Amino acid sequence: IIQDFAKSEKKDITIYDICTGCGCIALSLKKEFPKSQIFATDVSAEALAVAKKNSVNENLSIQFIQMDALAMTEKANPHIIVSNPPYILSRERKSMDRRVVDFEPALALFVPDDDPLIFYRKISDWAFINLVSGGKLYFEINESMSDKISKLLSESGFSTIDVRKDLQEKFRMFRAIKS
Repeated sequence: IIQDFAKSEKKDITIYDICTGCGCIALSLKKEFPKSQIFATDVSAEALAVAKKNSVNENLSIQFIQMDALAMTEKANPHIIVSNPPYILSRERKSMDRRVVDFEPALALFVPDDDPLIFYRKISDWAFINLVSGGKLYFEINESMSDKISKLLSESGFSTIDVRKDLQEKFRMFRAIKS
C-alpha cells in the first residue's frame, strides 16, 4: 500500500482497515499518511480496545468502529480498503503452531470449512460498491486460495487484480482496483 501511494500527491486519503485486530495495519498507514482519515473496524470489542490503546500509545488519531465484516451496511467512499480477515480453515487448527492457537483469538483466525471465502466475498462486494473510482482493495490471503480469490474479485467487478508476494516470497496479498 505504501509503495502504491508513495509517489501520490494525494496524502489526505480515506482508508478502511476491516478486521483490524490490534490495529497494526491502520497505525502503520496513519504514520505513513498522517493527513489520511483512517477507519479501523472489528467485530471484537476486545480487539478494538487493544487497537485504541495502541493508537494512544503511538499518538495517532484513528476512528474505531465496532462492526461485523459479514454484515457491513455503512456507506463510505474510501480510496483504500485493506483487510486481513480470518482465512484459516477450522480443520487446520489441530496442525497449527501452539504459539498462534494459544494466543490469538479463534474469531480472528478461523473460517468455516464449507465456506472459506466468506469474508473475502462480503468485503469484496462492499468494497466494490463503496470504493471511489480508481480505489484499491488489499487482502492478505491464505496462499492456497489465491485462484479462488482472484476469481471472486473478478466476479465482484474489479478490473485490475494482482497477487503479490510477502517477505517470505509467498503469494499472500491481493490488490484489486475499481475502475
